[in-house]
Amino acid sequence: MTDGRGGEGGPWYPGEDAYYPPHQQPQQPQQPHQEAPQPQHPPQQQQSYQEPYPSWSPQPYDETPYQDAPYEPAPYDSGPADPQTVGLRPPADLGGDEAATTVLPPVPPDEGPAAPAPVPPPGEGRAARRKAARAAGRHGAAPVPEPRPPARPEAPPETGGRAARRKAAKAAKQTGTAISNVIGELFITTGVLLMLFVVYQLWWTNVEARAHANGQADSLQEQWDRAESGEREEAEDDREAGVFSPGEGFAIIYLPTLDVRAPIAEGVDPKAVLDKGMVGHYTAEDQLPTAMPWDEEGNFGLAGHRNTHGEPFRFINKLNPGDPIVIETETTYYVYEMASRLDSTSPSNISVLDAVPDQGGFTEPGRYITLTTCTPEFTSTYRMIVWGQLTEERPRSEGKPDALVD
Repeated sequence: MTDGRGGEGGPWYPGEDAYYPPHQQPQQPQQPHQEAPQPQHPPQQQQSYQEPYPSWSPQPYDETPYQDAPYEPAPYDSGPADPQTVGLRPPADLGGDEAATTVLPPVPPDEGPAAPAPVPPPGEGRAARRKAARAAGRHGAAPVPEPRPPARPEAPPETGGRAARRKAAKAAKQTGTAISNVIGELFITTGVLLMLFVVYQLWWTNVEARAHANGQADSLQEQWDRAESGEREEAEDDREAGVFSPGEGFAIIYLPTLDVRAPIAEGVDPKAVLDKGMVGHYTAEDQLPTAMPWDEEGNFGLAGHRNTHGEPFRFINKLNPGDPIVIETETTYYVYEMASRLDSTSPSNISVLDAVPDQGGFTEPGRYITLTTCTPEFTSTYRMIVWGQLTEERPRSEGKPDALVD
């Protein structure tokens, strides 16, 4: 065997100056196993940093060379090997000085896998972020970036300070509230006005008109009673049509079956006659001349409201053939019997007031009465017509006719 220095002999051991033949190879003394001494490192001094160096970043320990090198057992197998002190030997085929043992440098006891740096909870201040950066530098970990708040939609740039914005928002709110209040008040006021108008039309106008009509009827009867008690000559001229001025009352109409009593005035003017609760007589001034009740023949035409303003003709649709219609004047009662009715006709149909109203079923001259009013109720679209024929003429001095007594 060659000794590695050109001679033959036993194996050569590094660190020995002599070599021994195989039969003279020294025996290694048996010694108890001892743990390999751990390298001592000087204690590290605690360093404090005001701010981490922006250009410095700790590098992780690179174990690539040692991971790629082949591992071989130590030259002496005296016990379990310490992973920190085990040696690396190159392959046997290298030979010579190149087979020198390579020792893995021990791992410092104070080093190991880098611990994660604490992450400051969101919302803390600058001091907490500094503390986290210092902890990241001590543990060899990269600084943890500060968590970013969630993105918010871009808002238009605000002008003025916080007080100005509050003032503007408050002013806008007050403006909207004021407009809403004004609109609400307008609706309430309009509703109240409409309700008052309805109450006025349907109730108050009747109250006023009936009070006026009853006063006019009472005044006529008192006037007639005073004239009967004194000496008075009958005058034929007071029986002629047209002797009364427009709006002047000259008679009273009774509808006993409907419990109606209303004064009759000259003319059919709404404001002067009809709206005051009275019944109007069609005259030549209205371009619809009709006879008077005391005329020997003709048609006595009357008009009255069906709704509001006393509504004396509201229920004339309930009159039946044979029902009495009584007209009282200063000297006489004229009693008519209801003959026929036309429920609806055009306002332009003035033939219903003819001296002989053939639409009422009459064919010969006579003494007739015609009552006209609006229909349907609460409208003036059409006209309702009721006709009657004279059946009795009774002087007032003889008392009331049977139709008013029963």
